[in-house]
Amino acid sequence: MKNWLARMKPEDKPIWISLGFVAVILAIGTGYTLSTQGSAPLLSPTYLLQQLQTGSFLGIVAAGMMVVILLGNIDLSVPWTLTAAAMMAAAVGGPMALPTALAVGILVGLVNGIGVAYLRIPSMIFTLGVDSVLRGLMVAHTGGFAPQDQATPLMRFLAADHVLGIPSAIYVWAAVSILVAVMLRRTSFGRSIYATGNREAAAYLSGIRTRLVVVGAFVTSGACAGIAGALLAGYSNKAYQGMGNEFLLPAIAAVVIGGTRILGGQGRYVGTLIGVILIVLLKSVLSIMQMPEAGRQVIYGGVIITMLLFYGRTQKITS
Repeated sequence: MKNWLARMKPEDKPIWISLGFVAVILAIGTGYTLSTQGSAPLLSPTYLLQQLQTGSFLGIVAAGMMVVILLGNIDLSVPWTLTAAAMMAAAVGGPMALPTALAVGILVGLVNGIGVAYLRIPSMIFTLGVDSVLRGLMVAHTGGFAPQDQATPLMRFLAADHVLGIPSAIYVWAAVSILVAVMLRRTSFGRSIYATGNREAAAYLSGIRTRLVVVGAFVTSGACAGIAGALLAGYSNKAYQGMGNEFLLPAIAAVVIGGTRILGGQGRYVGTLIGVILIVLLKSVLSIMQMPEAGRQVIYGGVIITMLLFYGRTQKITS
């Protein structure tokens, strides 16, 4: 085992570890349901597709979050970027609903990028402030009450309908995943992200326009949050306050679990995909077990900490 880990590339280790945890979670969930219900819904294609459908919203948010974390930054404005995009899309309605959601996300990402790249304000502080501003604007927009706006038919189709037996939301997630993966590995912008995340000063001296790279990363994160907001509103058939709150920590966890270094410069998108699947399956198994919310939070956090500790140990072994 030690020799196998030693021969493996550092960026591949978290991916295989995550896959191992996915297998363990599936085994535990399947064993529990077989012993209590006499069946194994976790192995049912229909059930798995349903879980991936709900996980697609988290997956899209995590895709944008990964791009920012690769720079050693973080985007804490995601919850209310998602909420604002959903609310404004539902309020505008019609054929302009989706462009509105995307525009809101891009605008917020642009503000975040300028604040971090040009004003040199730490991303954690600036994006948290932007999140608070967005929350205030949406409360003012709705008067403090839940809006009555409904999702458009296109939003409902993209989030809740099926094409060839597969939920449409999974297709959207797949499209976003392909775009992000290709951008990171096949474009000069993606290579600039990795270079800037490794050492910004060296990247700048080599001719990379690092400030524009930072702005582009935050715009990507905002756009992903906007897309996720429109889909979530379509899935719920409405937009409501705080609908993005439950996505922030799981998105960060999925990225880190997937092997993206929190200080930037290292990470593969396939790891983020597996991290999202791990979190979705973990939540599903805990729900099947009817675990109290307090217990769910303890187990959820414990799995994340255990995996991160394991990463640290494997790095020490190979150093």
